[in-house]
Parts: sequence; C-alpha cells; structure tokens
Amino acid sequence: MQNRTLLSLCVSIACLSMQAETVNKSIADTTQIQEVVVTGTRNETPASLLPTAVTVVDRTRLTEHFRPSILPTLNEQVPGMFLTSRSMMGYGVSTGAAGSMMVRGVGGNAQLLVLIDGQPQYAGLMGHPIPDAYQTLMAERVEVVRSPASMMYGSNAMGGVVNIVTRQLLEDGQKTHIQLGAGSYGTLQGEASNQARFGRFSSVVGASYQRSDGHRPNLAFEQETGFAKLGYDLSANWKLLADANVTHFNASNPGPIAAPLLDNDSKITRGLASFSVQNNYAATSGTLRGFYDWGHHKIDDGYSPGGTPRDNFYFHDDHIAGITWYQSASLFLGNRTTVGLDWQNFGGHAWNRYHDGRPDNELADTTQNEVGAYVDFRQTIAPWITLDAGLRLDWHSQTGTEWVPQGGVTFHPSQNDDLKAIVSKGFRNPIIREMYMFPPKNPDLEPERMMNYELSYTHRIAERGHVGANIFLIKGDNLIATVRQASGRPLNVNTGSFTNHGLELMGDYRFSDHWSVNANYSYLHMKKPVAGAPEGKLYVGANYQCGPIALVVGLQHISDLYLANGVGAPSESFTLLNATASYRIIPQIRVFVKGDNMLAERYQTYNGYPMPKATFMGGVSVDL
Repeated sequence: MQNRTLLSLCVSIACLSMQAETVNKSIADTTQIQEVVVTGTRNETPASLLPTAVTVVDRTRLTEHFRPSILPTLNEQVPGMFLTSRSMMGYGVSTGAAGSMMVRGVGGNAQLLVLIDGQPQYAGLMGHPIPDAYQTLMAERVEVVRSPASMMYGSNAMGGVVNIVTRQLLEDGQKTHIQLGAGSYGTLQGEASNQARFGRFSSVVGASYQRSDGHRPNLAFEQETGFAKLGYDLSANWKLLADANVTHFNASNPGPIAAPLLDNDSKITRGLASFSVQNNYAATSGTLRGFYDWGHHKIDDGYSPGGTPRDNFYFHDDHIAGITWYQSASLFLGNRTTVGLDWQNFGGHAWNRYHDGRPDNELADTTQNEVGAYVDFRQTIAPWITLDAGLRLDWHSQTGTEWVPQGGVTFHPSQNDDLKAIVSKGFRNPIIREMYMFPPKNPDLEPERMMNYELSYTHRIAERGHVGANIFLIKGDNLIATVRQASGRPLNVNTGSFTNHGLELMGDYRFSDHWSVNANYSYLHMKKPVAGAPEGKLYVGANYQCGPIALVVGLQHISDLYLANGVGAPSESFTLLNATASYRIIPQIRVFVKGDNMLAERYQTYNGYPMPKATFMGGVSVDL
C-alpha cells in the first residue's frame, strides 16, 4: 500500500510539473513568487535562501473550512506533521488529553515549540503546548519549521517550531468579520473580529465561543477566547506593539472505552501579554520584546464507575516571563547576520486541595531560568549558492550549558530551483514535572538531544505552484523515560535513543482562476515507534471557485498510525474525506455547509478514544 501510494503521488506531481512547463504563455506570469518567512531566522527572509524546511499555511487555507482551530488544517497541509484528536472539538489536558503534535515522530513530550509572533507558548510546569488555545480567529498565517530550531529558539524546539503569525491591517480603514455555525452533537461556534488602521494607529480585536456535547457521554467541551493587538508607528522605521490573549475552556474526559471514567473534568484558563519595540531599516531590522504567559488549572482526575470519587482537586498556577531581543543586519554585499539574546523565567505552584478541609498536599513550588545567546550568519557568495551557519550558547539554571550548532547550504541551479542541505542540532531541557513532581521525579535529569541531517529540492512553476521533496535522517539520544527500579519505584531517567528517517513530497498547482489542487505525502520509518506518529500520511485537496460558489474537498489517508510506543504496538489505518461548500449571497455574506469524515470511517488517533463518524455543520460568514 505504501509503495502504491508513493508511486501515485510521484506520478501526479511529475504530471503537474510537465503540464506547467507547457502552460499557455498568455495566462502565465513569469514573475516568480518568493515566499517570505520569519520563523527560520527571526527577520523576514525569502524561503528560497534558507536551508531549513518550512511550511507556510496562509489565512486563505486556514479559513477555507471555517474551522475555529488551526490544528486540523495543519494536520492536512504540513507533511510529516500529525496531531491526535479525541472528538470533533476540544483536546483537553491531563489524563485523556489529545492534541499531541508530532513532526517526523518527534514532539509528543514537550519536544515541539509553539510560538505566537515568536513568543513561546507552553505550560510553565508541564512544558507542553496548550492546543485548545490556538485559534484561527487570530492567525494571519502559520509557519511550521519541520526540523530542529533550537539554535534560534532554545529548548523545546528540539523537533521543530509552529509559529502563529497574528493578523494586522496594513492599509487605512477597518474590517469586521463575524462567523456563526452549528452542527452535529450540539456543536456551536461563533466568532467576531475587527481590524482597524487610522494613520499611525492599528488594532485587531476579537472574541470567540464554541461548545460541543461530544459524540460520547461525558465528552462535553466549551471555550471562550478574547484577544487584542494594538500598534503605533513612531516613525517610518520604528513601531510599538502590544497584545493580550485570554482563553478559558471546560473539558470533560469519559476515559478510554475499555476503562471509562466519571467526573474527569478540567477548567483551564490561559493568558498572555507582550510589549515590543520594532525597528526596520533597509540594512537592519530588529525587535525587543517583553512577555508574560500564565495559566490556572483546576482538574478532577475522576474515578471508575462503581468506584469512589476522589477526595481532592488538582490545582496549578504557572507562568513564563521573558525578554527576547534580536537585531539583523546586512554587514556587506550578500550578507545577513542576526544576533540575539533570550531570557526566560518559568515555573509555578501545584497542589492537591482536599474537599474536607485538610491542608493542601504541596506538589511543586519552583521556578527556573534559561538564558540563550546566538548568532546566525548567512552569505550569498554567488547567484547560485548561499551558505548559512549558526551557533547558540544556552544556559539552564538546573542543567547548565548547552552548545547548539547549525549549518546549511542552498544551491540555486536556476531561477526556479533550490537544492538545500542542512545539519542541525535540537535539544530539550527536562521540565519541572519530570524533575520535581509526582513519584517518578528526578532532579538529576540531563537534556535530551538529537541531530537532523536533511536534503531538499524545490521547483517553482511560475505563479502557478511548486513541487518539492525532502529526505531526512534523525538520531536522538539521552531521552527521558520512566523506568521501574529494582526497588519497584518508578523513576525518570535519561535512557535510550531513537533513529528516524523518511521522505516528504509536496506540491500545489493552479490550473485556472477556478481550479487548484495541492498534495503532500510523508513516509516515516522509526526504529522505535512512538504513539501519535503514522508511518504514511497522504493528503490531496482540490479547490473550485466560480462566481459566488466555492467548493473545497480534501482526502487524507493515514497508514500505520501507532497508538502506543514500541515495536509491535497496535496501529490504525484509515481514510478521511472532508468537504466544504459555500455560497456568497451578497458581497458581504457567505453561507456554508461542511462535512467531516464523510466516508463514516471507524478510527481512532488516541488509543481507546474512537472518533465520531460523519459529522456536519452549517453556518454564515459576514465580512463588513
């Protein structure tokens, strides 16, 4: 099955490429699209100059299925990336939480870093991302680095980075967006946002609400989100920005089918705020940002039917406070050098509170610091070759010093082709939970580490699309795992290693103003399989638009998705068909209807949690 799927995609991409070369010159523009990214190097840079593998998902792609969360779209559009789910809405935290993001088989244990405008987003005590907080409402685009990004972003970027770039209006005026929808299992979603710019002042504000009863008893989910982003241009070259975001959600977990739970409920509030000063000149640009993220969690871990309800709730308050600075400059012809400093203080307080008034059971009350300094040097030495080298010195208050090198080269054999090679190191410091919380705790843990070796090729097809391929080899060691000692006590230790290698193919093509297609395929071989990472992942999408009518269809095939760790672990294979149709009644109003899993597949991505069969939703989208 893998070979047939891979062959079919290769033939399809080859056919697209050959057709593109012979397209009618009267409708082809020879000006090449140079996609600009910020995540791989902090400053705006054409992706063709970077050796790093970066996938950009723009707002058009994020909004075409009218989804409140960005994550299902990333699951389709980013080769090598997979996200576990347990319902049509809501990922949850603690026991039974899904939303584990894996890139090339790495990421499930706080090894993938999520950023919002370059600002780290994770729970200060537990170290993991909060997937329910990543809403389409605020995103202009999402940039995913599919390889280690620790040289630029430090710990937790071991497996890569997901950077959510928020919206901002560039021209004077204002725009208001409202979207309402309802569908299967009592699901409701609503959002409203306003973008404005008046002279030097700009703003983006928004709020959203969503809820679902879930397709199983005790799987309800409810969430409210609000955010604001304000900007002021001090001059043509200097800008002030401030933003704030608060998300609250209530999630219930029914437990796996074989071991159901009662009253496993979570009430989670997450917030963030930042203030930054940006400068942008012809030869240099940079940012100084201060930020603060916080969270308050209240969790009832539940009990088995027929058992005794728990006598306590779990509480924790966590935070991440930090300052980040970088400045990028062109020192001489063909050069771009970026230097930066990062400081973070993170941690919090966790405790169990008993219902009968007994004193709290203290679990952790600690903070740690991380400081990093880095330099990234990029030099185009001829029109056909660009070199890149970077080095980070990272210091952690518990584990000490870590050196993080990275080097790559990009060849440009023609205006339309890029051939890239990169060697990069990733690492992850042990998180507070692993060192100080619960019985397996071990304060003597060391960082996890991995090396990534990668080759990639991209061919651009005028303004009609592109095709590309990546091959990679990952070697990791010093992984943190819980093992049982001779005494019977569980203990977190640095043990074991892993080797992953694979292939990624991607392509998109616009046949006309009405039709376009996009596809990606990834194959992953893991010497030691991990849960949440499929061996094969194929997505093919088609878009049609004619006048007021728009149709988006996506077919995704997942093969050998591992549901547990280790050789011989159970796995799932399934095919999903999703489709969305919309009709613009008047220029400002569009109605839509969409269906997910329209083949009514029985499948699961998180062990013991079957996903719903076919689900449907309809609604209205208003742009003023």
